[in-house]
Amino acid sequence: MRTAFIASVALLAALPLSQSMAQSDWLKKGTDLLNSSGASSGSGSTSGSAIGNLSAQELSDGLREALKVGSERVVDQVGQADGYNGDSNIRLPLPDSLKKVQSALELAGMSSMLDDLELRLNRAAEAAAPKAKALFLDAISEMSLEDAEKIYSGPDDAATRYFQGKMTGPLAKEMEPVVNQSLSDVGAIQSYDQVMGEYRSIPFVPDAKADLTDYVVDKGMDGIFYYLAQEEAAIRKDPLKRSTALLQKVFGAQ
Repeated sequence: MRTAFIASVALLAALPLSQSMAQSDWLKKGTDLLNSSGASSGSGSTSGSAIGNLSAQELSDGLREALKVGSERVVDQVGQADGYNGDSNIRLPLPDSLKKVQSALELAGMSSMLDDLELRLNRAAEAAAPKAKALFLDAISEMSLEDAEKIYSGPDDAATRYFQGKMTGPLAKEMEPVVNQSLSDVGAIQSYDQVMGEYRSIPFVPDAKADLTDYVVDKGMDGIFYYLAQEEAAIRKDPLKRSTALLQKVFGAQ
């Protein structure tokens, strides 16, 4: 149960500070529940304890289900046409490393090529999002109890450090082939090659290049977690968002 709770905390802590602060009331409730259940068991274990009308297992399962339901909703949202491209909150701009390319081609009257590349980068993120859902859920569920305890007893930013240091790298590695395929499928690689060909034909321009895969992986994950936090908050606060009996029982008891 503590593992699921801390996994939720890790997700929220990895998001912008303003969103994390917005979850403080719920996190305090969760901490109080963990403390009270540990005290009632006498040994710090919650395996057989009850919390109000909920068992420890029900609370653990409810938190995991909230993440699952939230993830499915987010993937449905961002993994459709214009899920990224049409959303100013998560839209992928051109990588910073291509800014000088953009400036040079705009002067040459070829800015439309950059617009096309930017659109295709967003299309790649949209195409990759549904295939990445299982990877995010696996990473959350595989957090060990030892890791969770270290986060729980660590400093205020322990969850953020854990998530960024241990989970972001492996997730990115698993998503690379998915994004690579998506970039190819939507024509982003071909568009990039055309852009760079035109750029290099301009005399005396400095070297420039971009790793499209790494860029789309990073920005794509940012977009998913941006909205996952909002979905989790909605499940906790809005009864209409509790789409299963377990969610209604767990979050209705808060």
